[in-house]
Amino acid sequence: MHTVKQGRGKLNIDQLKYSVNRMPPEAVLEAALTLRLEGLVLDRDTPFGKVHFNACFAEIEALFQRAGYHRGLDVVGYDGAAYALYDPSRWEPVQVLRKLRALCEPESMPLVL
Repeated sequence: MHTVKQGRGKLNIDQLKYSVNRMPPEAVLEAALTLRLEGLVLDRDTPFGKVHFNACFAEIEALFQRAGYHRGLDVVGYDGAAYALYDPSRWEPVQVLRKLRALCEPESMPLVL
């Protein structure tokens, strides 16, 4: 049994993977559509959080495939505060990271006039 310390308790990774494997494809249908259209979807638009992305990314990929998204998929996180799934053939990791940084730290981005 694999566990990860999360907050006050421990999270069973096997249970987490099992729950993702049992999710219906409809749970990520909108996110899969966004990925097809834009090539990028933020964690807040998915049913997943930090622990999911760090512990069961293969299961998340399989769920998106069951939802009809059959392109490459990768994930980038910014400081553990935000994550994004993206199509690596359309986005560079540094582009996704900049987008996440702008969302997390709006004052850090230069003002473009």
